[in-house]
Amino acid sequence: MSGLLTSQHRRWLWLALLSVLGVRLLSLGTYSLQDTTEARYAEISRIMLETQNWVTPQFDYGIPFWGKPPLATWLSAGSFQLFGVNEFAARFPSLILAIIILVAVYTLAKRQRDSDFALIACYILASGILFFIAAGAVIMDTALVTGISLAMISFWLAMKTEKQKWGYLFFIGLSVGLLSKGPLTFVLVGFPIFLWMLWQRNFLQVWQRIPWLSGGILMLAISLPWYILAELRTPGFIDYFIVGEHWKRFTVTGWQGDLYGSAHAKMRGTIWLYAVLAFLPWSLFLPLLLRKKFKLVKKVIANDKSWLVYLGLWAVTPILFFSFAGNILATYALPAMIPLSILAAEIFSLSFVSKGEYDGRYKSPSTKSFQWLFYTGILVPILIVVAITLQNKNQIPEKSQKELLIAYQKEKIATDSQLIYLIKRPFSAQYYSQGKAIETKTWGKISPYLEDEKRDYFVVKNRELKNMPDNIKKVLTNTGEYNGYYLFIENEK
Repeated sequence: MSGLLTSQHRRWLWLALLSVLGVRLLSLGTYSLQDTTEARYAEISRIMLETQNWVTPQFDYGIPFWGKPPLATWLSAGSFQLFGVNEFAARFPSLILAIIILVAVYTLAKRQRDSDFALIACYILASGILFFIAAGAVIMDTALVTGISLAMISFWLAMKTEKQKWGYLFFIGLSVGLLSKGPLTFVLVGFPIFLWMLWQRNFLQVWQRIPWLSGGILMLAISLPWYILAELRTPGFIDYFIVGEHWKRFTVTGWQGDLYGSAHAKMRGTIWLYAVLAFLPWSLFLPLLLRKKFKLVKKVIANDKSWLVYLGLWAVTPILFFSFAGNILATYALPAMIPLSILAAEIFSLSFVSKGEYDGRYKSPSTKSFQWLFYTGILVPILIVVAITLQNKNQIPEKSQKELLIAYQKEKIATDSQLIYLIKRPFSAQYYSQGKAIETKTWGKISPYLEDEKRDYFVVKNRELKNMPDNIKKVLTNTGEYNGYYLFIENEK
């Protein structure tokens, strides 16, 4: 395959890809950290930096966070160290990881096809809604997908080029996954590779071209020390993380063993819907193109069956695996977005086939075909910018306590006044108060704050307001409502 794009189309597509990444970069610090996920992980990173405890992530001061390994936390905490504690710094590592993924995809696609095909694949990936969001969100999944992508891409290149460096990079990718989300990496990488080997019957080649012993030692040298230190510092970590997070979370619907929140119970199979939504806008338009070019599909597959089957197994594995999970999030579909984008580039390339029989050669796209690709890819960045703008103008409610914390700081009448959240304190309140906001889980525990000499501030969620006892209502004055939460000040004593 060569010359997929004209020089003019190529320049425009590079400009579009860089613009998509530029928009994401510029957006990182323009909106609040959102509850629950972003604010929670940002606060864990902030505490890590403050306490200088780089071994054990902490859910709150003195409470270890056993839910995930620390790679993403290390990156955000390091970013805080460089840029200060702010939204941009919290999100910046995810953008860097996304760029690493794009570079890896470009390398793979260019070696397999050519640079134009690689550019199309990267453009499709970068402009898909879930990848675009993940490229600037404080989540663990972006680090996991970086590890999976490095492993899957390196494995393929190790098999095709026979260069040992790709074999070692395969194990480095596994290490990144192990330090991001743990043994789940082995499933999401090992299952598609094993099925591909089974289909290809090339076990001997795989054994010869992958440095299993030295690479395995490298993987353990990178990832195992942290697991050992984590268990030594906080005994019980291995049992909770391996058994709870990697078995019960996915097999027990509504699992109640989560120490850090509630499980996200969903109907089994929901991940398929999430995957379709995650790949928008491409999941909406590409099936139409595939249907139009359906007669060519068999010939394209026959030309490079091994490659397409590898991508297909890579894409379907996370979707199939999480189909049986009772607790899932939309981000669980993220690992599938990388191979789906490359497959989408293959489908789009069918529009370059001249009328008649496919012979493995492509023509440059028509202006109409290119415009379809170009404008579809800029939909998501435009919509995200519009959404951020509307949210900042309070046209769309945000799940964050930042506005309330700003109001509290402005109204604070004394330096020793405290901010107390009644019943439940959102993670963004912890983050934006730098860990100073207090939580009381029952109305009865508010008494010590009402009886002391200080005039404190209290926050109540709107749906909890009806449960506020009359004796407490009498001594508090409502100062305003912020995204569904009321800020009260204690009356003068």
